[in-house]
Formats: sequence, C-alpha cells, structure tokens
Amino acid sequence: MSRPLIRIDIISPVPQTFESVLEASILKRAREEGLAEVVVHNLHDYGLGRYKQVDDAPCGGGAGMILRPEPIFDCIEKLSKEREYDEVLFPTPDGELFTQNIANRLSLKKNLMILCGHYRGVDQRVRDHLITREISTGDYVLTGGELPALVITDAVIRLLPGAIGDSESALGDSFQNRLLDAPWYTKPATYREMHVPEILLSGDHTKIAAWREEQALKKTQERRPDLLDEYM
Repeated sequence: MSRPLIRIDIISPVPQTFESVLEASILKRAREEGLAEVVVHNLHDYGLGRYKQVDDAPCGGGAGMILRPEPIFDCIEKLSKEREYDEVLFPTPDGELFTQNIANRLSLKKNLMILCGHYRGVDQRVRDHLITREISTGDYVLTGGELPALVITDAVIRLLPGAIGDSESALGDSFQNRLLDAPWYTKPATYREMHVPEILLSGDHTKIAAWREEQALKKTQERRPDLLDEYM
C-alpha cells in the first residue's frame, strides 16, 4: 500500500472520545482507502507513577487541574523521533480562529500532530516549547481539546483528493471562495406546497451557476458581511 497523503497523530488523556467519529462516513472511508492515517495516543501511557497520573493542581492555587508537562514532553519527543512533523497543533480558545483557508493549507502537509488539552489546560511550558500553532474553533470553552481536534481532522481529511466522491464538492463548500454556500435542494420538486426554485429545474447550468452565486452573496451579506471585503 502506498504512503497515505497525510498522517495525523492525536494525543489525548481520553482517547475513547474519537472512536465513533473516526469509524464513520468520510473519515472512515479515507482511512480504509489509505488516503489518511489517524493515530490516537493515550496520554496515560506516558503518565507518572502507579496510577499513570497526567494532571495536577495549578501552581499558585486556583480551581481545576492542569496537564503536567512530563507525559506530554515524553509522548511528543517519542513521536518526533519517528517522523518529522509539519505542525504540532494545540486547540485552545485563545488560539487563531480556525478557517477554511487554514484547513486548505494543513491538508497539503504530510504529518500533523494535535495535542488535546483537558480540564483547565496544559502546563505553559508545553505551549512555549512544543506547540507550533495554536488554533481556536470558536469563542467558547469546552471540557477538552478532543472535539476541536476532530473538527480539524475532519476539515482537513475531506479536502484530500479522493476523500469525497465528487471532486468538485469540497471546492464548492462554504468559505472556499469567502462566501457562504447557496441554498441546495433535492427531489421532490414540490413537497407540501413548497417548491424548488424553477431555475434549478431549467437545465441551464450557466444561469444556475449565476443564481447560486447571487444567493451566496445575498446570504453572506445578511449573515457574515465581514467576509465580503475579502471576496470583493
């Protein structure tokens, strides 16, 4: 089997979080077809002492627990000896906002690593010395970095050639051209007196493309006018 287009290593203290998502839909198919390799590492395998401890109370006091540096350094250093990583990503609310453009660029990499924080976060020394890029999936706080790691993984892998059956599908998604996506319809043409726009049934692909761009512009103006500056 040829080398996958991309390998993503994910480090987490709760690796069971990933099982159902990685074993479904596009992610499952891309892995089975050898397009992508996703390996989840249990941080507790590098934990301290009899109970494989990975967290501790914050220095200086305060609520919550912090992931200790030793297990993370040991895990990342071990993996880094096995292959060279293009990026070591850390999902965090104070990182740069994850966008389609970032997903596009990451999809061109060969080896990515994602470290999932948990509880209140990770020791700052990890962020200072091991992480190459901090990414936020939005202005909110989650229990850990596992869900953002899955968001990043899905957004990246679906862009790989062959991951989606329709080669044009991913390129037409929202944000690829800095616009939100146009409305989409399927059969039946009429349902409960609700009708598919006539233009979509016309067979005139030039007019349909123009209609979709018009609708995309309209939706973007209404919902995300900030995107139009870059589009125009």
